[in-house]
Amino acid sequence: MSTILPGTEDGLARAADLLRAGHVVAVPTETVYGLAARADSAGAVAAIYRAKGRPAFNPLIVHVGSVEQARQLAVFDHRAELLARRFWPGPLTLVLPLHEASGIVPAVTAGLGTVGLRLPAHPLMRALLDCVEFPLAAPSANRSLGVSPTTPEHVAASLGDVVPAILDGGACTQGLESTIVALRPEGTWSLLREGPVTRAELAALLGSEPVEAGGGIEAPGQMARHYAPGKPVRLNAGEAQGDEFLIGFGPVGGDCTLSEAGDLAEAAARLYACLHLAAAAPHRRIAVAPVPQEGIGAAINDRLRRAAA
Repeated sequence: MSTILPGTEDGLARAADLLRAGHVVAVPTETVYGLAARADSAGAVAAIYRAKGRPAFNPLIVHVGSVEQARQLAVFDHRAELLARRFWPGPLTLVLPLHEASGIVPAVTAGLGTVGLRLPAHPLMRALLDCVEFPLAAPSANRSLGVSPTTPEHVAASLGDVVPAILDGGACTQGLESTIVALRPEGTWSLLREGPVTRAELAALLGSEPVEAGGGIEAPGQMARHYAPGKPVRLNAGEAQGDEFLIGFGPVGGDCTLSEAGDLAEAAARLYACLHLAAAAPHRRIAVAPVPQEGIGAAINDRLRRAAA
């Protein structure tokens, strides 16, 4: 079973030593827990794919400790600089052209000429990135297609038999994976994954609406079926039917609730915790109350649609 490392100097040092040696370590971010390995080692990255059972065509996000480090890995134009100044550190991933001399191994990018970069805001993850001399590839710390983890306990339940250590940073505050934006060479941009940074915020800053992405997988979270709790999921439910575990929101109560007050930020933070509870419950099916599409509700509904697919 995994060793839980405390969020102390000693815990950070032990996590850094494991990463330097090519092992994977589950780490906290403000979005979800990630399964980290050094992004410059093919063997270390292969350990991520083995642990998750993740398809090799699905790229990984690379976490950096500074904008300067990000510039060494990818081509930053004025739009990337603008987005980084506004949203980093934070829950935004930028898909940018990869520098040939980046040192990032091809398995991270699934052989693409682009790389997804993020500067996380979680203080413990920031401290870990300061401890190591390399960027960290870190998808969510769960089995592929499963419900993302927002606590160390979620990680242990999913990957405790294959991950040597979990760095304990408490519960994640955002609770949804980062928004992913691809900046196109022709000056357009695509929203590859909805997240805490909203479409409206991005469009206002970039001065244009996103264009549709192509049919290929360019970033995590684009597969039609994802975040699955292992049971049938029914959306927009006003009440439970038969043997359903009801996840409520606002006026719709349930076996648990995303937010009794109808607060979308609270709902985002609680989404995966509720799905984990539903997955562990004896009920054979799951129902979820309607969630408004506005703001971060678009990201919540994106995850729910993929969970129900």
